[in-house]
Amino acid sequence: MTTPDILQALRRRRPLVHCVSNQVSANDCANLLLALGASPIMARAPEEAEAITAASAATVLNTGTPEAETFRLCRLWGQAAAALGQPVVLDPVGVGASPWRLEAVEGLLAAFTPALLRVNLGEARALLHLESGERGVDGPGGTWEERAAVLRRLARERDCAVLLSGPEDLVTGRGGGGPVRRIAGGSPRMAQVTGTGCMLSALCGAVLAVEADCGAAAWAASVLWKACARRAEAESRGPGSFRAALMDAAAALTAEDCAAAEVCAL
Repeated sequence: MTTPDILQALRRRRPLVHCVSNQVSANDCANLLLALGASPIMARAPEEAEAITAASAATVLNTGTPEAETFRLCRLWGQAAAALGQPVVLDPVGVGASPWRLEAVEGLLAAFTPALLRVNLGEARALLHLESGERGVDGPGGTWEERAAVLRRLARERDCAVLLSGPEDLVTGRGGGGPVRRIAGGSPRMAQVTGTGCMLSALCGAVLAVEADCGAAAWAASVLWKACARRAEAESRGPGSFRAALMDAAAALTAEDCAAAEVCAL
């Protein structure tokens, strides 16, 4: 499907997307999904894992603001989704910030294979046991060649699609054997608002609910998010109004916005 087709499908089908989110971004992730046309559920009780997963179309697991219980829940929900063949997006926020966090995320990846990993360069390098360069949950920059090589290697080693986000997003499909796709555009204000990466991961889950090809879904989610950012920048004055404008932009996205964003995708 094209990106306009995916946006139309989201608004027509209103897929239920289950998110185990973090304390910082849970509200924004839920509101973004609503604005785009999906239906969020932010369940955490282990007792309802089977029922909620069966009712959902995709699962998004975010390990930001981590604690032992967060990782236990992510493992439980990830395994429940995998057992049903449901797509899982894993966002290992700041995985290189501490050895404990890295070990816990690797435990999740040993328990189930996500359809898509949504990472920045520092997180990708940490998962590959390279020098991550992370400062807290923020990632470093990097050349196109370095980022593409890390992207392909992570997709190959984890046998999943990978979306490597940044000022220019990079996407490769499951196993990293296909081409690396580049998505430019967006807004530098994205870096001034916390949780924009988490929101992108939630958006990836919504797109995977209507587009089965993991690489194509990641690419479309990036295109949609860049389109939201560009529109929000034009309608805002600073970080505070930009955050609110992102929600308005998601609700107001048109097929023409999507087509314009696709032109920026290289």
